[in-house]
Amino acid sequence: MASVDKFNSKERFSDRVDNYKKYRPGYPDALIEFLNTKAGLSSDAAVADIGSGTGILTELLLKKGWTVYAIEPNAKMREAAEAQLNEYPNFSSLNGSGEATGLPDQSVQLITVAQAFHWIDPVVARKEFDRILLPGGHIALLWNLRTLDSTFDKGYEELKAKYGTDYHEIRKAHEPELTEFFAPAEMEVHYFRHSQQLDFEGLLGQVLSSSYMPQPGQKNYEEMMEALRDLFETNQRDGEVTITYDTKLYINK
Repeated sequence: MASVDKFNSKERFSDRVDNYKKYRPGYPDALIEFLNTKAGLSSDAAVADIGSGTGILTELLLKKGWTVYAIEPNAKMREAAEAQLNEYPNFSSLNGSGEATGLPDQSVQLITVAQAFHWIDPVVARKEFDRILLPGGHIALLWNLRTLDSTFDKGYEELKAKYGTDYHEIRKAHEPELTEFFAPAEMEVHYFRHSQQLDFEGLLGQVLSSSYMPQPGQKNYEEMMEALRDLFETNQRDGEVTITYDTKLYINK
């Protein structure tokens, strides 16, 4: 985790909230059903969604009827989630982190960490997770990983690698050594494929939602824009491109 400690992760996405909320991919229904079955969740189960951001995964969990504690340290991300999700009576928004959730001891049956584990200290977080998790509970760590199956997928990866200011460092951080984190429990790995269709506005919005990509007025932004438009025009079908993902899930047995 030392490789990403130098970044102020609590504020890193503050200027990208709108694009993050609109254009980041969601998660497939099959993943939610798997978590339901694997964790043996009752209809009144409690879940802690760590690093919940704008509530992309949180809302899918809420729709199952579970009580969901959305734990998010970034104020602007948290406010965006609250604006979207406050209509759910089983939604609670907390200013906290993986290291300090603010939840009572043994209060949740499932802990989810989507696209956020690389921002937390795994040693401190594991102690906190053990504290808030009920006996027999589960920890689910997940990432949406773009596939490299199509010409567009490969070109998009190359564009992000070229123009992302610290892309490779973030990418390395996003798959840490997790076997040690889950020990002494054994770890399972599962994949769930899904896709996202975006017009150019959506594609640009997704690019700008990434914390490592240049914003308007910053170095290389105009060059990146030209490359992105060329990539889109070359690969679009009926005004859209398709991004394919494998949601990679790590969970204790």
